[in-house]
Amino acid sequence: MKLVCIGDSLTFGYGVPAKENWVSLIKEPLQMEVLNKGANGDTTSGMLSRSYEDVIKNHPNYVIIMGGSNDFMSNRSLKIVTDNITLIVKDAVNYKIISIIGIEPAVDKLMAEKKWDSTLNYNKINKLQENYRNWIISFCDENKFHYIDYYDCFREKLKDIGANRLFVDGLHPSTLGHELMAECTINFFKSLA
Repeated sequence: MKLVCIGDSLTFGYGVPAKENWVSLIKEPLQMEVLNKGANGDTTSGMLSRSYEDVIKNHPNYVIIMGGSNDFMSNRSLKIVTDNITLIVKDAVNYKIISIIGIEPAVDKLMAEKKWDSTLNYNKINKLQENYRNWIISFCDENKFHYIDYYDCFREKLKDIGANRLFVDGLHPSTLGHELMAECTINFFKSLA
């Protein structure tokens, strides 16, 4: 079995050592080959342009597709993001690859203003993220696709611990955040069995 994870810095593992990234952490528990095709700063347009090379040509059984935050931080519309994700999923399906859409966690506004970029409107970005999450859930339910709701995993965990434990800068998960993403991913795959 083979899984390709295509996405942005949340997939790549920006801010943590490679072996502590969620993609690395799921390999052993899932007992499958896992390829990390995350690229720092990538948008869904970038992911679409490289999906044939990074996903299709690797012939995986599964693909986790996760992006959108960088689009929203660059003032791209929700429609551009949903159109790109739809095309990536359709390509994968045409090649008999089981598609799973990852829903990125919301940004922690206070931490991101201090540690990432104080000029961005994180309320607007988080509203787009929330609308995007709702679209992903509807899209997957209507088309019988799968999704992993990291957004909800983080929201639940944040009830118990501070954002400074789950994020390095309000956007990118900490080592603990990556452990949480790995746990959510492993639980998802267990639910398929």
